[in-house]
Amino acid sequence: MNILGLSCYYHDAAACLLQDGRVVAAAHEERFTRRKHDPEFPLQAVRYCLAEGGVDRDGLDAVVFYDKPLTKFNRLLQTYGAVAPRGLRSFLLAMPTWLRQKLWIPAEIQSSLRRAGITPPQRILFSEHHEAHAASAFFPGPFANAAVVTLDGVGEWTTTSIWDGRDHRLTPLEEIHFPHSLGLFYSAFTYFTGFRVNSGEYKLMGLAPYGEPVYADRIREHLIDLRSDGSFRLNMDYFGYLDGLTMTNRKFAELFDGPPRAMEDELTRRELDLARSVQVVTEEAVLGIARQAQRLTGHRNLCLAGGVALNCVANGVLRRSGLFDDIWIQPASGDAGGALGAALFAWHQLEDQPRRPLDGAPDHMQGAYLGPAFSDAEIADWLDGIRAPYRRLSDDELEREAARLVAEQNVVGLFLGRMEVGPRALGNRSIVGDARSPKMQSVLNLKIKYRESFRPFAPSVLEERIGDYFEIDRPSPYMLQVAQVRRERCIGPEATEKDISVLEKVNQVRSDIPAVTHVDHSARIQSVAAGTNPRYHAIIKAFEEMTGCGVIINTSFNVRGEPIVCTPEDAYRCFMGTEMDYLVMGNLVLAKSGQPEAAQADGWHEQFDPD
Repeated sequence: MNILGLSCYYHDAAACLLQDGRVVAAAHEERFTRRKHDPEFPLQAVRYCLAEGGVDRDGLDAVVFYDKPLTKFNRLLQTYGAVAPRGLRSFLLAMPTWLRQKLWIPAEIQSSLRRAGITPPQRILFSEHHEAHAASAFFPGPFANAAVVTLDGVGEWTTTSIWDGRDHRLTPLEEIHFPHSLGLFYSAFTYFTGFRVNSGEYKLMGLAPYGEPVYADRIREHLIDLRSDGSFRLNMDYFGYLDGLTMTNRKFAELFDGPPRAMEDELTRRELDLARSVQVVTEEAVLGIARQAQRLTGHRNLCLAGGVALNCVANGVLRRSGLFDDIWIQPASGDAGGALGAALFAWHQLEDQPRRPLDGAPDHMQGAYLGPAFSDAEIADWLDGIRAPYRRLSDDELEREAARLVAEQNVVGLFLGRMEVGPRALGNRSIVGDARSPKMQSVLNLKIKYRESFRPFAPSVLEERIGDYFEIDRPSPYMLQVAQVRRERCIGPEATEKDISVLEKVNQVRSDIPAVTHVDHSARIQSVAAGTNPRYHAIIKAFEEMTGCGVIINTSFNVRGEPIVCTPEDAYRCFMGTEMDYLVMGNLVLAKSGQPEAAQADGWHEQFDPD
């Protein structure tokens, strides 16, 4: 049975193909269109998924959409009615899109599939938004039974939910409804500190260790009521998203000593402290919800999804709390993962089909490597077409050469195997560097990524060596948990210093892997297993044999505001438009110094809007 899952029309459109319960392919539309967070129908992602699964034009059995549009429309009407006449501008801006498109999603799906050359199936189904999130969290995960928590901005009405996952069934237990939303609460501070909502939340998280939680009590007293049963209520007097076009209002600004920071303005002590304060309160809220999930289900394992589940610092706090024996987080936890969840919901909940055995795999996500791959022949044909010089190496030669280039302080782009699904590059569409270098974080931020200097980079560490470098006793394959660097590896100043600038703190050496050690001696870890990604594991292993260090830097292969690269052309353009030194595509190695001068792309990155 071929089931196509879809998420679109809001942000981060994506498609997923399920064949008899097996995840065959999944991809974000933005990777094909090169438009960050593309919300439109995922036409190219659908074409890719069906081609990957060998599904012909008449081969689809069902399409499942990750939302119930009529329920969401009812919520919008009720909300606007409750605050009228305030909110009129927002209402007038929203309604044309709803009346033109979002109320007619079955017809939109049918016409879009026909445009893709696909016969629409008879069955066009809808899951609720948080049903899709819960399904994406539980069904591909490793646990037979688990508590399941979903947290995001808002679906139809639900913003937070707790489920009991048993075998191949999910049972809803509790929900929190709009406007009370942990995701929107965090996004309000994202907006107020001058970052883009639905894109800059991870920047706020990365900024938090540079500040102090001096506003945390003010936030608890005025903005959010955290209750003993894990529920919470927001004080809507301070938020603007109910009746305005901004996340916060004048009263919010008065509470925090002035207007919001303008995007790209210099960061001040206020923004650092606000970031730390909202992060601390968010962690408290997440812990409260998790405690309630444990009380309600009695399970010792937890699954997470929804945009808030991408807050890897809160995930690390949750892991260290000991509330659960183990935690599994969907790597595509945001709206893109709704396509995956919608398809899985239909297969297990509606079709009543059992889950597949793991057969030794850690989960059913295949390392999140579910996107397109390109053969060496395809890559070489494209490079030959533009007369780009390269060297072709054997597998063993390639892995050792990539390791040598990193060890010699080069910045190397990796374009290997299938593209990742989810917001994290996990070695197949990555830019890598030497974690031992005290200068590499600044080099990558300023000369490769063209982004704020404070933003941290993640370590990729051999899974079998994770405990030698970090205070964590289990794998972290999807870069979704933060842990401390082991104390004996830490050196340098304390993270509590307040009398130096953010840039000075960034450049301080804090461990023997300084390029991936954050200001508070933490790191956002990706553990790399030989069984999941043998080539990336072999590169890091070769690097360890050369240097004695089993850790390298991993950041996504893109520049600020650009989606992660998908095709050889995307990779080459990004390579030539930055100060990257080498590009590895399959078994082909390209040196920047050897490329034709005409291929240089100075200023190319400026076409992308700041994220």
